[in-house]
Amino acid sequence: MVIRQFWVNRIEEAWKHRSLVWLRGVRRSGKTVLCQGLSGVEYFDCEIPRVRQSMEDPEFFLTQLKGRRVVLDEVHRLQNPSELLKIATDHFPDIKIVATGSSSLQASRKFRDTLTGRKWTVDLTPMNQQDGQDFSEKNLIFRLLRGGLPPFFLSSDVHEIHFQEWMDSYWARDIQELFRLERRASFQKCVELAFVRSGGIFEATAFAGPCEISRPTVSHYLRVMEDTRVCTVVRPFSARRSGEIVSAPKVYGFDTGFVSYYRGWDTSSPEVNGVLWEHYVLNELLSLESVGSVHYWRDKQGHDVDFVLAHRGKAWRAIECKWSWRSADLKGLVTFRKRHPGGENWVVAPDVTRPFERKEKGLVVSYMNLSDAHSQLLRRKAP
Repeated sequence: MVIRQFWVNRIEEAWKHRSLVWLRGVRRSGKTVLCQGLSGVEYFDCEIPRVRQSMEDPEFFLTQLKGRRVVLDEVHRLQNPSELLKIATDHFPDIKIVATGSSSLQASRKFRDTLTGRKWTVDLTPMNQQDGQDFSEKNLIFRLLRGGLPPFFLSSDVHEIHFQEWMDSYWARDIQELFRLERRASFQKCVELAFVRSGGIFEATAFAGPCEISRPTVSHYLRVMEDTRVCTVVRPFSARRSGEIVSAPKVYGFDTGFVSYYRGWDTSSPEVNGVLWEHYVLNELLSLESVGSVHYWRDKQGHDVDFVLAHRGKAWRAIECKWSWRSADLKGLVTFRKRHPGGENWVVAPDVTRPFERKEKGLVVSYMNLSDAHSQLLRRKAP
């Protein structure tokens, strides 16, 4: 069993704030193995009928666990999961609980109470930089093309059937159980198109025709995909100034391996590497609790910045993702800073061996690799 120390630390830190940690992530992202690797935990698989029966009297069940560390895996399989979790936090605060699921609580029909103020949420992403060290990552190109779901990454070979099995399981065990959507073919086509168009500006009309659904249904499907972590919706950063894109979001598929598969990429090239690197950097940002909200910026002349990290009351940090720092075009970054001066400017590229700074058209730009960016973001906690 590989111990993903970064995520173990995240859960241990979360327990200092709340007795209940909600661990969410896409199917096969490693929630079960991660939880089983926690020190001194008692593990309950809520998919097993006998386990669910033992929890039918929540108070009696919890009384037997006083002072323990407990994992409730796939807790949404319970008839009324929020009742058990609410009783635990209100009346048994000495029990440390990790409950796992695929979606946000407010998105699921199973949860009658979203446990606001009672839980601490940890979003488990596909493998980040530190995970790569724990898994003895082969090389960056392999990680980008194969993706960051541990079973896919560790497999000697991955075939089309593995992606289809994942998609079938996602529909049956997440979408049907939690959301009760009816049109399987339309929804799965929508998910596939999201992977194919991943990283681009989202236009509902481009999905409605191929999926044979209405624009409102496309928007509903997108919310479901976002709630189940299959897509990340990155909204535009804007101070409502003329010429800026203010409403159209970008949508990113959750994993570089799935983006590669649905785009038909099985070998690297500068273009492929650049697209997947941008996804990989976003994955790293999403794995860190301290980054604040992630946006992108674009104006109507086509200048853009890959990611803008916005902290309330702080200057905005602008990040450009480049496969090679030597070929970085910084016109978008320069234009952004003319409109929004102040804040740090980063170029994150895998070929930067040591961090350095350069002055570009009067703008100070910091160049770094992803490990350096990770370290700096960890040191600069959100307010």
